[in-house]
This record gives sequence, C-alpha cells and structure tokens, in this order.
Amino acid sequence: MLALLFWGTGRMKAQESDLFKLQFDVRMDYIHEQLSGEKVDEASGLKGRYLMFRLDGKISSKFSYSWRQRLNKVASDQNFFDLTDWLQLNYSPTQNWTLSAGKQVVQIGGWEYDANPIDLFFASEFWNNINCFQFGASVTYTTNSGNDALTVQASQSPFDTRADDLYGYNLLWNGKHGCFHALYSLNFLEYAPSSYICYLTLGNRFQVGDLLIDADLHMRGTSAEELAFKNISAMGQVGYLIAKRVNLFARATYDVNRTSTGAPNLTVLPGTDMTRLGGGLEYYPLGGRGDRSLRLHAAYAYSFGRNGNSAGVVLDQSSYLTVGLTWRIDVIQVTKKLFGRHE
Repeated sequence: MLALLFWGTGRMKAQESDLFKLQFDVRMDYIHEQLSGEKVDEASGLKGRYLMFRLDGKISSKFSYSWRQRLNKVASDQNFFDLTDWLQLNYSPTQNWTLSAGKQVVQIGGWEYDANPIDLFFASEFWNNINCFQFGASVTYTTNSGNDALTVQASQSPFDTRADDLYGYNLLWNGKHGCFHALYSLNFLEYAPSSYICYLTLGNRFQVGDLLIDADLHMRGTSAEELAFKNISAMGQVGYLIAKRVNLFARATYDVNRTSTGAPNLTVLPGTDMTRLGGGLEYYPLGGRGDRSLRLHAAYAYSFGRNGNSAGVVLDQSSYLTVGLTWRIDVIQVTKKLFGRHE
C-alpha cells in the first residue's frame, strides 16, 4: 500500500493542486515505567508508538475530504475501519456553512482531547479510555470573521458496542479572540438504549508570545448533582518555547469520580481520585526555520491516588519516563525536491 501511495505521488510530479496532500507521522520512544518502585517489563523498552498517515484535499470549490489512518494498530474482527481515525467528506455551499459525514471525531471539547496523540507524552485517565472516533454527520457554522465556529453533530456514542447501537448528540463552540482560544462542548451520549450521560467541557487556551497555557475541565453526569464536580477530569499544561527550538513544559491531570453508579462512567470509574504530575522538553533541530518536521523529546510523569479501575492506565505510585524521536514527512514536498521542483 505504501509503495502505491508513493508511486501515485511521483506520477503527480509534485503538482501544487489542492487535490492531494499526504503526510506520514512516525514516533519511536524508549520507555521506562515503574509501579510501586518495580519496573513494568512489558511496558518498558524501545517502542514504536505511532505510525500514521493523513490525506487531505479539495475535490472542487465546494467539496473536500480528510482521512487519517493508523498503520501500527491491528483491526479487530478484520474491520478495516478500526484503524481509521477519521474519513469524512465535507460540503461547503458557502463560506459560512459546512456539512460533513463519515467517520469523524466525536465533538467533545478540550485541548488534551483535541491534540494529535503523537504530541501527547502522557495524559489523563479520561483521555486513555474515551473512544473518540465514530461514524456520524455534522453541520458547522463559521462567522464571517472566522473567529467563531459552532458545530452540531449526531454520531455513534463513544460507548457504542456491536451489541447495542448507541448514539451521541454534540454541540461544540470553537472560538478565538485575541490571546484566548476556546473549545467548549455540550454532549449527550447514550451509554445504554435511551439512557444518556451529559458531558460539559470547557477547554481554554491562552497564548502570549512564546508562552502557551492550556486548561481543560470535563464535567460528567447523569444528573445535575453529578455534574457539580462529582465526576470530573481536569488537565493543564504550561509551555514556553525558547529560541524557536526548545519547548519546556509542565503538565498536570486530575481524574475524580465520587458517584456510586458505574454503568455510565466507562471512562473514569467510581472510586477514582487520581493525580498525575510531570513535565519535559521538546527539541526541534530544524526549528530555526520554523520547521517542526523533526522533534526529540524527553518527558517524565508520576501519578498517585486511587483508580476505581484496577486495569486502568493511570495508577497509584506509577512513574513514566519517555525519550524519543518524532518525524513528519510531507510527501508532496519531498517529491517536489526529488523531481527538482521548488517554490
């Protein structure tokens, strides 16, 4: 398959058309994980973490598409779409309206949730358990200024199973005003036939020069009482970019569920009160030219508290160290160079 993709790209002779933009993302890590001071052998060592490609393009002035595919996962039940993050067709009759359908990202707010997983070195218990790629359809209205976009989406629920056909109804506001950028959502997600859990998410980002601050709050519940801080996840990160090459960051996540019912809380189980703290750095060797295609990273995190899920990802007295390399390959740009074409 990869050979066919590269062959097809060469046949295009690196044309500048918007029809075809292909990028491969690769990340490899050395990981050292400990639990209660003991090394976790199966989780430690040299690991190939991510291998994926993304294909985007415009079919016409009104139609476009986007496709992201994992190459380092195994499909269950021989279902090829298990490896597909998204594959959607977009129709924009005007500059303000866009209709989309296909496999999509469930429109839940928050910057941790929105991030490319290749750019997250450690995350919350919520992030590790939410099944965020589902089939659905959405309508987005964007203001004339482009500063605000409101998306309404109907999709399969993240809790959908092959036994039960479950749905979710989502409203997302994406707004950017000055140094503030918001990803806020209201979600009603079916966890059993005709039974819903509500998510209210406030994703906040502030950028001032080379300083970037993210602060997310996820509130979950089947009642107003549960939504009032009984079942939440909070995530925050502060990063500062030095000389366009080195990003230093500190990060914290907090997952808590003080409810007594377990069925609708499939991401963070009752009895959880878990904190994760850490930080690290990213080094971009080509960063002086604004190039982010190559990155070296080192990050460390320590978690403590209680996890109501004994098989969860974030566990008490767990330490996690990762050192690794990421590179992004823009196939069109590489092909341009191979064929001697330059901007």
